[in-house]
Amino acid sequence: MELSAEFWNQVKQQIKNRNAENKLIETWIDPIIFVRLEGDAARPKMVLGVPTSLHMYFVTENLMDSIYAEVSETIRKPFELDLVITGHQQQTNQEASSLSEAFSTPEVRQNQPFQVAPHRTSGSINPEYTFSTFVVGRNTEFAHAACYNVARNPGQVYNPLFICGPVGMGKTHLLNAVGNQIREAYPSQRILYISAETFLNECVSAIRRHEMEKFRQKYRENSDILLVDDVQYIGRGEATQEEFFHTINTFFERKKQVVLASDRMPKDILSLEDRNRSRLEWGLIADISMPDLETRVAILRYKAEKLNIRINEEVVTHIARISKRSIRELEGNLKKVKIYSELQGLTIDVSLAKKVLSSHETETTLSMEDIQKMVADHFKVRINDLKSSSRAKPIVIPRQISMYLIKKHLDKSLVDIGRAFGGKDHTTVINALERVEYLQTKNVEIKNDIEVLTSRIHNVTGL
Repeated sequence: MELSAEFWNQVKQQIKNRNAENKLIETWIDPIIFVRLEGDAARPKMVLGVPTSLHMYFVTENLMDSIYAEVSETIRKPFELDLVITGHQQQTNQEASSLSEAFSTPEVRQNQPFQVAPHRTSGSINPEYTFSTFVVGRNTEFAHAACYNVARNPGQVYNPLFICGPVGMGKTHLLNAVGNQIREAYPSQRILYISAETFLNECVSAIRRHEMEKFRQKYRENSDILLVDDVQYIGRGEATQEEFFHTINTFFERKKQVVLASDRMPKDILSLEDRNRSRLEWGLIADISMPDLETRVAILRYKAEKLNIRINEEVVTHIARISKRSIRELEGNLKKVKIYSELQGLTIDVSLAKKVLSSHETETTLSMEDIQKMVADHFKVRINDLKSSSRAKPIVIPRQISMYLIKKHLDKSLVDIGRAFGGKDHTTVINALERVEYLQTKNVEIKNDIEVLTSRIHNVTGL
């Protein structure tokens, strides 16, 4: 079969058919076009075009093996492949699903060469932190979608966008992804990526050197997009907060995009002035929690592929189960196993993983008291109320839900549960479990309460 545009379209379709479950493949493979045929009949070279340098990087790193395999299986003779940047992108597939669209590459104007505007980005945006390299799970769906929409329409949708979550959960990745996406789609936009600590230090330095006009020029006049990481540190100084407030205000008034990341909600940032807190809460807050086991497994598979580590599912599942604190811990444990296997010359299997990671906690640290506290906080009651003999409805339902969650997640005996609630009889516990099961089928609010509490328990246990 002759290598042609028609042939390439067939190859693309075959690759998509083989990866029907993976919409990310479809998004990156569709814009690749046939450019020309080089070489000779004995060893033809098919030159393919991609829209941007970022696209070339992703295809080279992730799809070339699949393309080679598919072409080879079809023509069954020696050939070569080459990629070039065309600077334009085919019309987006109208039938692509919304999920595919959420992962799609930045739009580039037709027939305009891709250019990286010199000195347009301040700070060090990591080119590897893109939306395509971010593994989306139930814990990050909302944050990912919000960031992507902001990057597609800077200054037009959520402003500011506030990304909140524990350390090592992917906030910085999403912040960088926004910067990379805007840089690709809007090369004329001046992007300022900083940490709050950098802002604080530069502000203090400018005050000491009487260079505040220069400081304000940098942050308010010479930037179109402001990306700030670790915003929790902004509460350390009054003068810093003053400048931060006016900087954010300037961006809002000029409809320029602000994206912030923090390990705590605005209301929980110590010493933060009310007007700053109000500004941070004005837009959209996207919360990130610890991914569930299924998502951690998916992330681990991706990390292993990027690091060229061959591990079986048993090893992947074991590392994912014990890595409950953060994504950084997940990747760190994977690298630890890899390095140990290389130094010792051993094949990576589950026994090796268990040996190397034996110091990690494998059992949940959640206790009955922890669940009682979660429930008490959720329903705004006291733990002592849960343990009391009160029959008031605002106390009875939280008490019964506490018993239900303890039995479900800690598998304690009925006697132990009763004892934890002021010496209740085991029949009282049985009645509570049955009552909660029934209420979930009849009362939507209680069902939602239990789902929220269950999610918090999963964030602690990682399971």
